[in-house]
Amino acid sequence: MAKNHVKVSANVADTMRPKVAGADKHPGWHALRRLAERVTTPLLPDDYLKLANPLWSARELRGRVVEVRQETVDSATLVIKPGWGFTFDYDPGQYIGIGLLVDGRWRWRSYSLTSSPVAGATRTATSRRASRTITITVKAMPEGFLSTHLVGGVAPGTIVRLAAPQGNFVMPDPAPASVLFLTGGSGITPVMSMLRTLVRRDQITDVVHLHSAPTESDVMFADELTALGHSHDGYRLRVRATKTEGRLDLSRLDEEVPDWRSRQTWACGPEGMLDTAQKVWTDAGIADRLHLERFAVSKAAAHGQGGTVEFARSGKSKSVDAATSLMDAGEEAGIRMPFGCRMGICQSCVVGLLDGHVRDLRTGVEHEAGSRIQTCISAASGDCVLDV
Repeated sequence: MAKNHVKVSANVADTMRPKVAGADKHPGWHALRRLAERVTTPLLPDDYLKLANPLWSARELRGRVVEVRQETVDSATLVIKPGWGFTFDYDPGQYIGIGLLVDGRWRWRSYSLTSSPVAGATRTATSRRASRTITITVKAMPEGFLSTHLVGGVAPGTIVRLAAPQGNFVMPDPAPASVLFLTGGSGITPVMSMLRTLVRRDQITDVVHLHSAPTESDVMFADELTALGHSHDGYRLRVRATKTEGRLDLSRLDEEVPDWRSRQTWACGPEGMLDTAQKVWTDAGIADRLHLERFAVSKAAAHGQGGTVEFARSGKSKSVDAATSLMDAGEEAGIRMPFGCRMGICQSCVVGLLDGHVRDLRTGVEHEAGSRIQTCISAASGDCVLDV
């Protein structure tokens, strides 16, 4: 069946010293972090590290926004210089979590990396310099508080928190002989990383790209895509302006790409487009050639009345509703909660549930006493006690 990857957007972590995302890939950096923890006890290592460099941290990945480039009227590319411990050998198509402090609260979202990874012995001096930054491209959404702030309100020099690159919607190396990209709106962002990587690897052989946007002025990376078509005969771009041409009818895909059934296809865009693509490829018996990336998952409807969350080690408690995460409850009570990505990915926030019940905000599944639960995506389902 189709490979359907969702951006949400269990190793057990110690409740007092959360695992740093990506530490297993770079044990040397992690060992230095642990040494910093030992020599600075009882003070936090961050109290010392941030004096030397605000991008150094013993418990989280950080980055600095170095540039904000406007792409369209409602989208922008953020160039970010990651700090201590970030790995640049991510796969093209993966995404990262980014946290921004707004009005005294850390806001988190996941965004596709639009930069090309540079790793290993292939790096030149120029590519090594380029690899010290990453880019994400954000489209401001009417309902998206953080996206709007990132596009219009974040200034160069701003320090952000980062979660390590994640995701299986990736382009392999070497790339397939023939590729179809099917994108809509901001769904072009993970594909942009793939295209830039294919150019760097000299693997633009036979790529057809169908992209939809309301108007041509809404097309992200328009100039770069046009230049790519001029410089590489193996790249063919077809932009569809949906306000004047209507949406792409996938049941008539033969008219656009006669050999689409033989191509490996990567699709990212609106839910309706992806649902239709999944049906068309499945009906054709080639679901294994379709790779999907969905940008969001709906949270389960809130049930119950929440409850009082007791934090056993600190002796504090907080009464919350059924939609407030346990992590937010703890931080509102003044507790230093373990955290990582804040999106249910990295497992850094896992703690023990000593009593009561909690509910997974994504699935609605309830967990009972004795479980290990992720505080960032769990809420109280009645009174409960956490081992924090």
